[in-house]
Amino acid sequence: MPLTPLRLGYVPLIDAAPLIVARELGFAAEEGLEFQLLRLGAWAQARDMLGAGLIEAAHMLVPMPVAQALGLGPALPDLDLVMFLSQGGQAVAVSAALAARMREQGHDFDFRDARKAARALHRAAPDRLRVGVPFHFSTQLELIRHWLGACGPGPALEVVTVPPPLMAESMAAGEVDAFCVGEPWASSAVDRGLAALLLPGTAIWASPPEKGLVLRRDFTEGQPQVTGALMRAVWRAGRWLDEPENRDTAAEILSRREYLDLPAELAERGLTGRLQVTPSGEIRHVPDFIAFHAGAANFPWKSLAAFFAQRIALRHGLEPGPAMEKAMAHFRTDLYRQHLRAAGAALPGASARLEGALAQDREVAAEKGQMILRADAFFDGTIFEPPFAG
Repeated sequence: MPLTPLRLGYVPLIDAAPLIVARELGFAAEEGLEFQLLRLGAWAQARDMLGAGLIEAAHMLVPMPVAQALGLGPALPDLDLVMFLSQGGQAVAVSAALAARMREQGHDFDFRDARKAARALHRAAPDRLRVGVPFHFSTQLELIRHWLGACGPGPALEVVTVPPPLMAESMAAGEVDAFCVGEPWASSAVDRGLAALLLPGTAIWASPPEKGLVLRRDFTEGQPQVTGALMRAVWRAGRWLDEPENRDTAAEILSRREYLDLPAELAERGLTGRLQVTPSGEIRHVPDFIAFHAGAANFPWKSLAAFFAQRIALRHGLEPGPAMEKAMAHFRTDLYRQHLRAAGAALPGASARLEGALAQDREVAAEKGQMILRADAFFDGTIFEPPFAG
């Protein structure tokens, strides 16, 4: 039978791996689909092309469909996040000049202690700290604001939006003093001698949800069989990616010219969590730096929609309660259960939970038997309780 073509947009990052692997290793074809992957240059492009129907699905920053649900974007058809593609995979980098000042003042770049790193950054930074993030609705922005806000007072924070592949150029041009971005773009800046890595995102929040698979609601309603096949193909690719012995192969695939177009060794760093933090070659190993499947990494918790919605609403003068309710309707745990139950996905009994409450991985009850949830604690002990389960 002929395969059903699907156009999927992605920005060149390590966390696009589930889409790329699903195509290259045949998971999409086994579900009757032909993935036509379009490499995009910026997150707004992914959102706008999806809204216009130029692509059927998008690799997208998790807070973006939340912002759309709150009316903080162009007028588009309803967008739904049907599953997470990844958790973690981000790093905070500082310019070479700022890193040198931090070392002179005694910071050891241990890559683990978020509070110590913030204090060192505050001491060394100028009166104004310009930090690059990939989009104004991004997990990276939330990580930076939460981290520096919890460790204040410090220099005035100025947030600058920069597409991920251009972070190094922005730093080279003196437009940012630091940035938070998904791999491989932080490591690329280190290799160019422009930056040093200060922290992994997981040192701030143990399991920061990073990218999601986002579709138009009229597509999921009009083509439920294709939606299910897409979700299963991507879920199977994520499961394959989280087998440690497959990460080297994944690095080779991602590094190809048609995808990330970079040395396989650079792709491997983000996949394995073995990161070079300085141009001189200092290495730090970060267990569980990125997850594509393990520990229920794919499940689109409605409580995370509420978490992001509350913070976005407060910054934009919106009422948090209604904002959280709207956002939760766009994280489709119902579709996740419907389409992935038969594939063998572990399904939690509830669709919302306390966020930040797990200091370590924990076994919990599932629809069938038990499942493991990943640790998700914040470095400062923050716990978010959604006001309703949705």
